[in-house]
Amino acid sequence: MASLLRAATWGMCPWRGYCSRGTQGELSEGFVEALKAVVGSPHVTTAAVVREQHGHDESMHRCQPPDAVVWPQNVEQVSRLAALCYGQGVPIIPFGSGTGLEGGVCAVQGGVCVNLTHMDRILELNPEDFSVVVEPGVTRKALNSHLRDSGLWFPVDPGADASLCGMVATGASGTNAVRYGTMRDNVVNLEVVLPGGRLLHTAGPGRHFRKSAAGYNLTGLFVGSEGTLGLITAATLRLHPAPEATVAATCAFPSVQAAVDSTVHILQAAVPVARIEFLDDVMMDACNRHSKLNCCVAPTLFLEFHGSEQALAEQVQRTEEIIRHNGGSHFSWAKEAEDRSRLWAARHNAWYAALALRPGCKGYSTDVCVPISRLPEILVQTKEDLQASGLTGTIVGHVGDGNFHCILVVDPEDHEELLRVKAFAEQLVRRALALHGTCTGEHGIGLGKRQLLQEEVGMVGIETMRQLKATLDPRGLMNPGKVL
Repeated sequence: MASLLRAATWGMCPWRGYCSRGTQGELSEGFVEALKAVVGSPHVTTAAVVREQHGHDESMHRCQPPDAVVWPQNVEQVSRLAALCYGQGVPIIPFGSGTGLEGGVCAVQGGVCVNLTHMDRILELNPEDFSVVVEPGVTRKALNSHLRDSGLWFPVDPGADASLCGMVATGASGTNAVRYGTMRDNVVNLEVVLPGGRLLHTAGPGRHFRKSAAGYNLTGLFVGSEGTLGLITAATLRLHPAPEATVAATCAFPSVQAAVDSTVHILQAAVPVARIEFLDDVMMDACNRHSKLNCCVAPTLFLEFHGSEQALAEQVQRTEEIIRHNGGSHFSWAKEAEDRSRLWAARHNAWYAALALRPGCKGYSTDVCVPISRLPEILVQTKEDLQASGLTGTIVGHVGDGNFHCILVVDPEDHEELLRVKAFAEQLVRRALALHGTCTGEHGIGLGKRQLLQEEVGMVGIETMRQLKATLDPRGLMNPGKVL
């Protein structure tokens, strides 16, 4: 009865700032000793403070700690851990860098958190084939640092220095997706430990081809699976040539409509823009304060172009023409690496800039994505709704692919405000679904969007997903409570 009451309370008010126990109860001493036998005593803990650190991500979902945390050192240990936990009916929760925004690491039924950060090797680099194999503890920045002298880079950039296999698990994207695609477009092969301990290579051991028509797309099945189907222990990723030259820019607009119209026109003109980001006036003001910028406080686009010097000149000229036609002004070009880094650091720190608007409060981010043609309509309406709601919030997004976020800053102890945030977020998602969009462009489903997923894909879609889940995880122990 107590567990049912906890579940009911969670459903009514998902954003709470306290830490709660899972429903499994404590693990037996014998089981903990068995974990230590697999990975070694120093790599297992049941200490409350460590468990609580692993019971939450950066979202507002309440902390729900696991019963134990383990740090495997290699794939063999992961396989043995999975077999041990599965055989004893103990839930398994994969953990990367903890930078998720949908409660994906919350141990809703207790269990064992498998922290994969100690597996941080770059296993294989194939520069001629534009591919690399990484373990789950390798982060985006670490990989690009390793690639610095190779003439290659990995462009998928969600902002946070997330683990690459965590990015695979959530189907992440970010500021470069408009040109280079999302994680779904840049994963070639995966090594996955299945719930019972078996090892799967989704495209076959060692394979890193550019394309294949061989059987079902198992790689695609695990991209965006959020740890519910297995533990990703290695990823083969597609690399890209580092651009010869890069230039970034900011420009201000008289209205949200003008900024978003410019985005659509730039894409329709086939300008190969590498990044095109929208920040509303509130977000721009917050970034100015937080990151010490001096940009005009108005709806703003951040842009970046990659290519040869000649190609950049043509791209910049065409983009300026489009932007001026839509009333854009206050152009500021950043050609030096230091200036560009400062600009994009400010964009990536937008989350923290928004939180600084109300110190001591928490942030909640929406994540809808719509077809490009419907972007002006939904963004203008969302800005009006946000102003009318009385909530503290900003709008920022990867508008080049139709994805944007409302960052809502809320007092987690104010029940009435939490309900208004929930109502605003659900209205926005349902508007996006009505425009043939999705409830999540890059953050994933996690705990909070399960009902919205059903509305998006329909009952047959959900039933098919449940059948896949039941086939791979018949006991329902892989990251339970997420997605479905």
